[in-house]
Amino acid sequence: MGELYIVATPIGNLGDITLRALEVLKSVDFILSEDTRVSQKLLNHYGIKKTLIAYHQHSLEVVEQKLIKLLAEDKKLALVTDAGTPGVSDPGGRLIEVVLKANPETKIIPIPGASALTTLISVAGVKLDHFLFLGFLPHKKGRQTLLKEIAKSDQPIIVYESKHRLLKLLDELNALIPKTELIIGRELTKMHETIYRGTADTISKILKAQPLAQKGEFVLIINQYGQK
Repeated sequence: MGELYIVATPIGNLGDITLRALEVLKSVDFILSEDTRVSQKLLNHYGIKKTLIAYHQHSLEVVEQKLIKLLAEDKKLALVTDAGTPGVSDPGGRLIEVVLKANPETKIIPIPGASALTTLISVAGVKLDHFLFLGFLPHKKGRQTLLKEIAKSDQPIIVYESKHRLLKLLDELNALIPKTELIIGRELTKMHETIYRGTADTISKILKAQPLAQKGEFVLIINQYGQK
């Protein structure tokens, strides 16, 4: 039976990949990738030549049967996401479930590394011995219900948000919890990395005054601890 490695890759700065991750990517037979174009840049940077197989939300069932067959043929596979640790807000968890259902003896090996979640936590400067991670909030259905639950919470909550909805989220949070402290990480580990601290209204005004600051990927810590 083959082996499936779950490999964390840099969230921005390519220097953040681990030595172990590089060893694994060099040794496997195939690399499963959320976006082959993104992964190819990483492989080219480190001179790694491997066959990439696209594995994303729109190709799950078809590709999964192929992967199960490869594992049955004793092949070694590595799963990577566009950035960070597979299984966090991507279909990595589903792949492991499918593989183990097909053959419970399959060896699943984690190769830890970068994560936007833990990167922001490390510089937050607030009490985070426990927190609730919600990933990306729903765009429409259930969004308002979830936001109201966030407002009632007495523990820190962490979410991901895209540039398209960040200002909308800040307006929603300002309406529900105007005094709550936020820590927002933008483009973490990249050239334009920025950490914002303050209320939703304060940060919203800063971003609206700097249109370029609204671009990129964002991680938000909603520091509800001690607010109730």
